[in-house]
Amino acid sequence: MNRLLKVPVLASRAFGSSARQLKNRVPEAQRRFQVDNGLPVHIKGGAGDVMLYRATMALTTAGTCYALYWLLIASLPQKRA
Repeated sequence: MNRLLKVPVLASRAFGSSARQLKNRVPEAQRRFQVDNGLPVHIKGGAGDVMLYRATMALTTAGTCYALYWLLIASLPQKRA
């Protein structure tokens, strides 16, 4: 019986509002993304976003070339031995 009472107390302490105060960074991000600096929104986040964008474009280009290569191979007639 005593053990059952401890669990809600621990849960209320772990999830209480006074456990940790987080800073609201939403207004800062809104200001950064709403600035008219000529950059597309998907790279306004900084260097990490630019690297992720370039990696995505490289993988997409490589995958397209690979698929076109195999379509070319499949369309050529097979040599009869």
